[in-house]
Amino acid sequence: SFDEVLPFHPPGLAPVRRGNTAWHIGPDGTRAYAQSFSRVFGFYQGRAAVETEGHSHHIVISGEELYPERFDWCGNYQGGFCPVRSQDGSYFHLNLEGQAAYHERWNYAGDYREGSAVVHRDGRATHVDRAGNLLHGKWFQDLDVFHKGLARARDSDGWMHIDELGHPKYHRRFQAVEPFYNGQARVQCWNGSWQVINELAETVFEIASAREVDAFAAVSADLVGFWKTQTLCAAVESCLFE
Repeated sequence: SFDEVLPFHPPGLAPVRRGNTAWHIGPDGTRAYAQSFSRVFGFYQGRAAVETEGHSHHIVISGEELYPERFDWCGNYQGGFCPVRSQDGSYFHLNLEGQAAYHERWNYAGDYREGSAVVHRDGRATHVDRAGNLLHGKWFQDLDVFHKGLARARDSDGWMHIDELGHPKYHRRFQAVEPFYNGQARVQCWNGSWQVINELAETVFEIASAREVDAFAAVSADLVGFWKTQTLCAAVESCLFE
């Protein structure tokens, strides 16, 4: 038996842990290789992130290391690249050979999706292409990866969606937005209401009005206040404050 078992990933291996030792197993429960680590994660594109002696690196299916370097943290391979954080605290991406994909270093770097990744520098975020070059040169307060050509982005006025040139898809700004799903996205307006918009930011459906949201918040606050009062009364009756 194991203390922890994570899902199987192609080529049919699952991370397991027993005590302070971790490795991968096949469908029959046997070891996939002889090596052991302190923690292991799933295989993605034939490579898995593992931890040992306080550092991270990637292994291949045989259990052998993909490269000799050690990092503070390793992500998973997606689309031929993987984000890592070096021991000096900087982020960048590795290619499938385990080599740095470019020379730039960032305060943060996420997974690649649709040919680009989100990176942060000096409190701002932008997109980079597979060569580490700025995709559109626009910087935002917060940013998400592209999903079908549009990405969530936040500037000083709020959240919106942008295209691959970094241009806002529409003029409206919101308190929160989700990625578009078949041409529509759920958003939260500044008055607290929840709506569904189309790609022109036109409201096509109202999920909850500001009045409904405020009413729910008021009831929740009353319930929290009630239980706080009950807890204090119980504490006094039990002489917990003496």
